[in-house]
Order: sequence, then C-alpha cells, then structure tokens
Amino acid sequence: MPLFNEATVIASVVEDALTVFPHIVCVDDGSSDDSASRASAAGAVVVQHPINLGQGAALQTGIDYAVAQPSCDFVVTFDADGQHLVTDAQAMVARLAAEPLDVVLGSRFLDGRTDVTGLKRLVLRLAVFFERASAGIRLTDAHNGLRAFTRDAAAAIEINQNRMAHASEIVGEIGKKKLRYAEQPVHVVYTDYSRAKGQSIWNSINILSDLFLN
Repeated sequence: MPLFNEATVIASVVEDALTVFPHIVCVDDGSSDDSASRASAAGAVVVQHPINLGQGAALQTGIDYAVAQPSCDFVVTFDADGQHLVTDAQAMVARLAAEPLDVVLGSRFLDGRTDVTGLKRLVLRLAVFFERASAGIRLTDAHNGLRAFTRDAAAAIEINQNRMAHASEIVGEIGKKKLRYAEQPVHVVYTDYSRAKGQSIWNSINILSDLFLN
C-alpha cells in the first residue's frame, strides 16, 4: 500500500486487508500526519520514505520489500484510501494460483457497477487507447491501482516514473517483459473522503499530462 497522509482511514484499511492477507506492507511516502504510526499499530509493516517521492516510487519500494521476503508468493498493489475491496484482491490472487497468468489487473468497467462519469471516464478511455497503441496491451481500465502479480512478475516490473505516469509504465512493462495478463472485474468505492483526496477534474488532467509526458 502506497501511503501518503491517510491517517483518517489507514487503520481500518489495514485491519480489513489483514482478515485475508497475513502480510501488509505500507510505504509511507513522506506523510506529514501520523499515517505511519496508525498503519503500524493496525498490524502493517511500515517502510518509510523521508520525503514525498510519489506513488510510483512508493510502489517500487513496496514491491522490492515484498519480493525480498522468502515467504512471498504473490504481490498485490492496493490503495490506502479505502477505495478497493479485499474480496476483489482475494479473487485476483486466486486466479494467479489457478491459471497460467503472471499478472491480474483490476478493471472497474467490466461489471457495470462503476461510478466513474464525465471527464474522468473520457480520460480513462483515452489512457486505454494510449496503452493499446504504445504497449500493445489491450485493457479496459489502464489506471486502476488494484493489481496482483506472481512473485517473479513483480520482480520483473521496473517502475521509474514516480508519479501518475507509473500506471502507464507498469502496463508498458507487462508488454515489454511479455508477461501473461488478464483483467478482473473489480468495484472501486468512491466515498466523500476519497473524492476529496483526488477524484476530481484535476486528477483527470494529471493523468492526461503524465501520459503525454511519458
């Protein structure tokens, strides 16, 4: 879990995830609140960046930590703001265990329950087109933070884009490394809290700008 100023919700997110996954790693990306201490008290291992580097950097740090553990078989990237469902993550890992896949990517556009509307939907559709053209990867949702990897696939992914462009970079890495992938229907929970944290027109603009810069 990349973690930045989520003290309000992180304890409940970690506690919920621990009901299914025994090992939770939170990468505190230079938070100015007590996110790190609350995550640790809830039962997560906390790795800290001394300054804010961005979500891409936090994901790379977390993946590096996870694959270094001998007991690691799968790695899940999971947002710290309560948007993702642990049951969805559990189903994605189950597919990795049962099917010849390296990566399972969450998609909010496969089960008809998405709350994404307006400009954000348009931007995400443009991102999908971009990924097909640039990486040869056919997805319905290119910017979903819920992903599951086998240990070897996670170790193969190299994230150099620290901020929003990391999502496109991960998709590009899947294509470049010829990893076997599939999408999984997932539900993203948009609460008043998560919308206030960045589910706005500005987040859509950031996605577009990072796509073009990348």
